[in-house]
Amino acid sequence: MKKIILIALMMVSGVIFAKGEPQLEAVGQLVKATYYYDNGNVQQVGFFKDGKLDGQWTSYSENGTIQAIAEYSNGVKSGVWKYFDNSIATKEVSYSNNEIVSVTNFKPNFVAGN
Repeated sequence: MKKIILIALMMVSGVIFAKGEPQLEAVGQLVKATYYYDNGNVQQVGFFKDGKLDGQWTSYSENGTIQAIAEYSNGVKSGVWKYFDNSIATKEVSYSNNEIVSVTNFKPNFVAGN
């Protein structure tokens, strides 16, 4: 549970504390924001509506693999957030009105050695 909270905080704080200015792009009534690591790789991509987080936000590791996919609605955590380890879904957290409704953990498949 601590890891979920840490990753969620990283996603939100990453938007606030990401180095440099994000690349902003109008997409209909939304503003798409792309934040970058110092190495030029994408750190986060997401949308703002009326200055609030809205829609899907995706966080990437410094090497480019997806770490998390989150959903916001009018600045509030909503929907299913997915967390990944080496591109494998490890956890899903369902939110409703900024509160955790359920957590599903996935055990990665493995092959036992001889």
